This record gives sequence, C-alpha cells and structure tokens, in this order.
Amino acid sequence: MPGGHVPGAWHSASAHAPRPPRGGRRWLSYGATALVALLFGVGIGASGGTQTEAVAGPRPTVTVTEEAEPAPTVTVTETVASQAEPTQETEEAGPATTIAGDGQYLVGEDIKPGTYKTMGTDGGFACYWARLRNATGEFSAIIANDNITGPARVTLKKGEYFETKRCQPWKRVG
Repeated sequence: MPGGHVPGAWHSASAHAPRPPRGGRRWLSYGATALVALLFGVGIGASGGTQTEAVAGPRPTVTVTEEAEPAPTVTVTETVASQAEPTQETEEAGPATTIAGDGQYLVGEDIKPGTYKTMGTDGGFACYWARLRNATGEFSAIIANDNITGPARVTLKKGEYFETKRCQPWKRVG
C-alpha cells in the first residue's frame, strides 16, 4: 500500500501527526499571563502592601489629664499698730539717698539732688560714674565723668541723669 498504513509496521508519529499552529494561541496565553501579573503587581504597589504596616509598629496613645482646681485657702491678716517712736534713721518718703547698684538714675525722681560719696570700685575694674544731660546714651550727653579706684564725691543737680557702674554704694552726704 503505497502512501498508506501498513498493519504491524512501525511508523513515526511525527510523519502524520498534525502540527500545532505556530505562535497563535500560545502567544495569546503568554500575553494574558503577563497582563494578569502586571495588574497584580500594580495592585500591590498601589495599596502600599501589608508588609509596611506590620513593620511600622504600634501607634502612640495620647492621654489628656485634667487637674481639679485646688480649694481656695483663707488667709487672715492682722494689723498691729507700732508703738515705737520715729528715729533719726527713718528716711522721708520720696527719692532715694543711697545708690546701691549699676544703672542710670534721674536726679529729683529716682534719687535726691545733692552731693554723693562712694568708697570706690567694687571689684577688679575701675568704678565709672557720669553726670548726663539726658538718657540717650550719646557721647554729647555727658556733662562730667570719671573712672576711679578709690573714694570719690560727685554733686548731682535736679533734672540730670547719674550713671554708675562697678562702684560701691553711693551715699548722700550733703
């Protein structure tokens, strides 16, 4: 039987088996698999993934505590009149007669006009004093000034400013 099938003879299956089509359906199945994988990956990326949430750890808890107002306390004040007689050391009300710190003082308002004396510097640097026309801090405001290490006197007039730095207390002597 030419070109036909011989019973009992060995034949190769490839000689007569139909061949699958090249690239048609196989390409389509590969493309569909790739598309599904792409969409799956985009979905995981857009959601942020659950792995990030597990690594983040617990979130802090905020607690607000309100304190109750304390009960008001009652204070009793007694006024006792002094029976002591006034002495010569009692100062009159008004501007001071002692200057005990660094600063700038208005004569007639902060300190009384008059002559003041100091024992000098209160430390390693010289004592500085100045009589001033005003409190602007400008060089032209200086009436008189000096740097001293020992005792000194200065006479101050009402309306002037007196500036002192690094000096022992100034006391009014006249």
